[in-house]
Amino acid sequence: MTTDKALKPVNGGVTAAKGFKAGGVFAGIKTPGEDKYDLGMVVSDMPCTVAGTFTQNSIFSPSVTVCKEVVSRGIARAVVANSGCANTSVGEQGLIDARATASLAAKHYGGSADDVLVASTGVIGEELPMALIRRHIPDIDIGEDGGNLFAKSIMTTDTHEKEHAVSYTASDGTGVTVGGCAKGAGMIHPNMATMLSFITTDADVDASFLQACLSSAVTTTFNQIDVDGDQSTNDTVAVLANGMSGAPTVAGGDSDSDLFADALESVCRNLAKQLARDGEGAQHLITAVINGAHSDQDARKAARSIVGSMLVKTAVYGGDPNWGRIMMAIGKTGIPLDESKIRIFINDIQIVEDGKAIAFNTQSVVSALGEEEVTLRAELLVGDGYGVAWGSDLTEEYVVFNSAYTT
Repeated sequence: MTTDKALKPVNGGVTAAKGFKAGGVFAGIKTPGEDKYDLGMVVSDMPCTVAGTFTQNSIFSPSVTVCKEVVSRGIARAVVANSGCANTSVGEQGLIDARATASLAAKHYGGSADDVLVASTGVIGEELPMALIRRHIPDIDIGEDGGNLFAKSIMTTDTHEKEHAVSYTASDGTGVTVGGCAKGAGMIHPNMATMLSFITTDADVDASFLQACLSSAVTTTFNQIDVDGDQSTNDTVAVLANGMSGAPTVAGGDSDSDLFADALESVCRNLAKQLARDGEGAQHLITAVINGAHSDQDARKAARSIVGSMLVKTAVYGGDPNWGRIMMAIGKTGIPLDESKIRIFINDIQIVEDGKAIAFNTQSVVSALGEEEVTLRAELLVGDGYGVAWGSDLTEEYVVFNSAYTT
């Protein structure tokens, strides 16, 4: 695999890659407000290879069902998404409305409804307001500079839009771009997916390789974040590849394939960290790093357990160097351990050696916990496994916000 030095950050988010356009409008699905959007589209000039991962919650939105159908057919050209309504737990009407939304979007851009991914996010138990959607989809101005409006249109409790894009040079000298956007600030504890994330690329990618790359990237990025331990009913991450860069096809087994896989993972990682940083009420981004586990899988499991622990989250929020909570979070995973070998660090200040506390300056650690980014690192020393996860602290603001979410 390559390094991030081969990747160059570029502007544009979901429209950074050639041949992708987007737009967003305020349709009245959410309550009105300054610079609010709640209905958006992304459209490719050419048909795209598509891959996706989705929520593993047994309760899921009919909008997810439509996305799965598109991915199973293997070709997509557009995404239509709304915020403010999850289109979940509404019976058969949910699927009728999701398919009607795809048809309206297809009519707007001049394509087929079979090629339209449909995504919804917001309050569960409410039907899509189809009168508003019918009225306002034609108002979406789809353009090359509309990526930011689309990113805004999928926000719910997010404080800001989340976008990222990178480019690299293929073996024939052609530039290739991968870009995307994401939303999510609560109900975040994904399993083979994330809240909503849409990624586009002008690479020409073999379908099976695209799915493999996405699944791998999701495993190490979006699946490694936690805000509140809850898993959304609407989680969707999809990637569309239109091949318009003109670079050689990537299908695995060569340097171009490695570059593409790295670019996709880099975009996913950046977006995942943005999501964790913007957790509802969050004041700190928590990064958990595990070195020396028996396997990478064990390391990722332990790292995610740390960022998912309510006790760890509150300790970080309160600036409490209670390292026993980190030890607890590692141990409850059941991964192979030797307690007598464990080392623990907070922002590179060592506080545990051989599984026991060592002398440290309490105020220095408290000060480290007061920084906006807090890294909790544990060295297990039983293997070569490495894993990282990201989360947010738990604050009074989160509790107050979610105690009155629908009222």
